[in-house]
Amino acid sequence: MASRTASSYVLLLVSVLYISAVLVTAANKPTAAAASDASFIKTSCTSTTYPAICVRSLSAYASNIKQSPRQLALTALSVSQTRAESCKSFVTKLGKFKNLKSRERKAIKDCLDEVSDTVDRLSKSVQELKQSGQSKGPDFEWHMSNVETWVSAALTDENTCSDGFAGKAFDGKVKASVRAQVVSVAQYISNALSLVNQYAEKH
Repeated sequence: MASRTASSYVLLLVSVLYISAVLVTAANKPTAAAASDASFIKTSCTSTTYPAICVRSLSAYASNIKQSPRQLALTALSVSQTRAESCKSFVTKLGKFKNLKSRERKAIKDCLDEVSDTVDRLSKSVQELKQSGQSKGPDFEWHMSNVETWVSAALTDENTCSDGFAGKAFDGKVKASVRAQVVSVAQYISNALSLVNQYAEKH
């Protein structure tokens, strides 16, 4: 009787240890995968112009990006588009201020046109990259050429907006606030372009 009880106890103990080991292994798998996904983003971002911004802006999407260069580029473009839309909203509101100088109002209007073009081009780039998914050969190259052209143009738009506030005549809060927004968007776009180029080269 005692022997049977001891055997039952040992069997129960082994079962508990086995279940614990299975649970620990299962718990560690997502952690290892998440670490690997995060490492992929960090490594990919090293070739961008602003790696710290790249890692910070994309790390939240690691579980969706996983280790896909295409998804990484697509996410970078989407994040850049969101950033550009926020900038457009900011510039639009700024242009409604009543105490603006005439030259500031004109510069803001011109900048808004440029930022609007940026949003449109990034939106087109996102859709074009999505369509490139199953493409190969010349068809893939055509899609990627479109994306690279539009993203490069979007970056130029931001620089043009910033240049519109050049000169001491624009020194002040309006110039500083607009340029801060525009420079930030340009940094995101620059990183996205680098990741798009990476994807095109690896495909």
